[in-house]
Amino acid sequence: MNGAGEFVADLHIHSRYAYACSKNLTLQGIAETARIKGIDLLATGDFTHPAWLAELEAGLEEADHGTFHQGGVNFVLGTEVSCVYKQGGKTRRIHLLVYLSSFESAIRFNAGLSNRGAKLEGDGRPTVKMSGAELTAMTLDLDTSAIVIPAHIWTPWYGVLGSVSGFDSLEECFGDSAGHISAVETGLSSDPAMNWAIPELDGRAIVSFSDAHSLPNLGRELTVFRGRPTYSGLREAILRNAITYTVEFYPEEGKYHFNGHRKCGVRQSPDQTLEQGNNSCPECGRAMTLGVLHRVRALSPEVADGGAYPDEDGLIRHPNGRPPFVRLVPLAELLGETLGVGTRTKSVQSIYRRLCDELGSELEVLKRADEAQLIRVAGEAVAEAVRKARGGQVSVQPGFDGQYGTVRVL
Repeated sequence: MNGAGEFVADLHIHSRYAYACSKNLTLQGIAETARIKGIDLLATGDFTHPAWLAELEAGLEEADHGTFHQGGVNFVLGTEVSCVYKQGGKTRRIHLLVYLSSFESAIRFNAGLSNRGAKLEGDGRPTVKMSGAELTAMTLDLDTSAIVIPAHIWTPWYGVLGSVSGFDSLEECFGDSAGHISAVETGLSSDPAMNWAIPELDGRAIVSFSDAHSLPNLGRELTVFRGRPTYSGLREAILRNAITYTVEFYPEEGKYHFNGHRKCGVRQSPDQTLEQGNNSCPECGRAMTLGVLHRVRALSPEVADGGAYPDEDGLIRHPNGRPPFVRLVPLAELLGETLGVGTRTKSVQSIYRRLCDELGSELEVLKRADEAQLIRVAGEAVAEAVRKARGGQVSVQPGFDGQYGTVRVL
């Protein structure tokens, strides 16, 4: 279990009303999966969608101001908004995570988006022609306890620091509202060590969430906060940077880690692209998508990883004491590789449920269960796979240009 006075949070998820998301993302399904994963606090996702908001109002019971309960899991009202606008002679596309303290605030927020032309019924992640600064100011005007976090900040097309439509700094994007941005989300293609290299992020919390579009992907990235799993506890933890650690994908597994051109099957490291002398695809001549690692180095060329180092517990730490993180391989992926079958096959799901039921949760299995427990429940091969994944004994094929990378236990 997580330590006393701590809670595990996944605050970037979607409902079945969001584009390209599973129909199984119901409130009950989300809560049940969160229990299995070991998650204490979830964002609802998509409260801007009228049908989902109605389901949330009917299905959630308020447990504390801004905190709601369903199926043994706490929820806060959260959504993702896509801001598409012109600034500095360039089209900007950034995604922001917004958390509000009441349904009344959510209703006012939705009305504000509608008044600015957003079609809320079309997608759980609405698009609005507002700048990041304007959306942040509007949000805080209607709810002084609101939280705004830039989502997956390095994603080329929709990250605030992304290579295609982003900015070179949070200040450039948010202007006078930059002081209200107390946290940023790493996204799957970066980890905290990469973000430690950016001086502007020194005073901000670095958080990681799943951006789940299906139930199995809940909790693939998590943040363990210190405090109570409530809205006020979350807000205080973000403002104080009270993070015990984050759980990360191997960033190479993210689909925008390296540079490349998927259509031609071209994948390049930043060094290879720099050696080539341009970002043109060597096969077709079109511009490659510059990935997250390239972009991080462009904004902080002198520091590769912020001085990260591993400790004896598997946590990767910062020399100046910033919150550490751990890289984990999702349990279903480990089981599928061990058994030589797909992650959603009956054999994998059977062992997955047995491990989580007997040992407490997926997070417990991946991070804390000892070898004897793993052998007893699932056998030596699975125990060995978990041990190697914890120790970083993996081979990685980096993702690029929208194609996920692969991580295999050696």
